[in-house]
Amino acid sequence: MTLRKGIVLDFGGVLTTALLPAALAFEQREGLPAGALLTSLYLDPEGVRRTQELERGTLTQAEWNEAAGRSLGVPHDNLMGRIFADLLPEPSVIEAAAAARRAGIKVGVLSNSVGRSPWDLYQGYRLESLYDAVVVSEDHGLRKPEPEIFRLMLDMLDLPAEECVFVDDTESYLPPAAGLGFATVHAVRPDRTIAELEALLGIPLAARG
Repeated sequence: MTLRKGIVLDFGGVLTTALLPAALAFEQREGLPAGALLTSLYLDPEGVRRTQELERGTLTQAEWNEAAGRSLGVPHDNLMGRIFADLLPEPSVIEAAAAARRAGIKVGVLSNSVGRSPWDLYQGYRLESLYDAVVVSEDHGLRKPEPEIFRLMLDMLDLPAEECVFVDDTESYLPPAAGLGFATVHAVRPDRTIAELEALLGIPLAARG
């Protein structure tokens, strides 16, 4: 059995509550048809291009807000913040990460950015103090699933991929990580994510009363 010494966690949808319910709640508040936001972000080629540029840091969040607002037919003011207004910390996974660190496991956070201004997704999560390495895509001109961003994280953790587990709620990001040697976990439900991490690491992570 491979000795795992590191965990790499996605941020949105792993250390936070799920993204889809927040997106659907935004659509309801704005009076948009169900699926309008996801279609604009992930199916419309121009929307996909804008979001990827945002993740790379070549488009600002304010510029993204303006263009996406036009596309959706909604006000652009603080659009990103409004989209994710219902997103909350996922305490069980945050505590599991802390438990892993107490057990000597290195824990990194690897996130595709949504920009930091005017709204900062990461505010209040104390990423720099609670985790061993933090890679936010816009800071490096890279984005998941590019292999280079995984290698950057490995360099920061000073670990080989074969000794690490990568966790993401976006399933399509897992195969590139697996190709580098990571064990992977598709984050669907927090309890299942924690159970899979416990099995891979061989240590308890879930809070127990």
